[in-house]
Amino acid sequence: MNKINVLYEDNHVIVVEKPFNVLSQADATGDLDLLTMVKQYIKVKYNKPGNVYIGLIHRLDRPVGGIMVFARSSKAASRLNKQFNEHTITKKYLAIVRGKVKDSDTFTDKLLKLENGNTIVNEKGKESILSYELLEYNKELDMSLVSIDLKTGRHHQIRVQFASRGHSLVGDQRYGVQDNKQLCLYAYNLTFIHPTTKEELTFIKYPNTFDYWKEFNYLKK
Repeated sequence: MNKINVLYEDNHVIVVEKPFNVLSQADATGDLDLLTMVKQYIKVKYNKPGNVYIGLIHRLDRPVGGIMVFARSSKAASRLNKQFNEHTITKKYLAIVRGKVKDSDTFTDKLLKLENGNTIVNEKGKESILSYELLEYNKELDMSLVSIDLKTGRHHQIRVQFASRGHSLVGDQRYGVQDNKQLCLYAYNLTFIHPTTKEELTFIKYPNTFDYWKEFNYLKK
């Protein structure tokens, strides 16, 4: 069984860290995905026969790491999906972008997903909003570390909104510089209402310095 980092689990939900470059769910590549890994973890830990139910509530793009919540019952899945659809769940990300950005700002755009999988700024698209704060600017690298509060969850939203303003994410091969670096985007904060207890739960895993990314050689020039 592939080891996964479990941040929290009970009979209703399980919160785990998705590693960089792991699929959220299976696709045509056949590569191992986090949903399958979570199912296997539950099956082995609790010695469950047959198929294990795990509800996929949200996704992170393959190159993105960070915190994800899965449902362990259909009722929990329904209630968590409702929170995501109503944008009452708080999702915050860390990203390293090229250049120096303002200390804080809010981006509002219309984003349209194309048939080829790309997303563009287009008036026919859906309203997409995020706000961010600058945490650190590295003058030597000319890169900014930002904390992003994602208000809506559009396809490639963070990547497209920053790239469209001349501040593409480091390692973004699709919308930025094709330099074979790791995409520097990490979902570090997730807050939701527990589907059964109604308690507000917040999970934070916070690699909030340039040193974290340098450790993996993500920021080499």
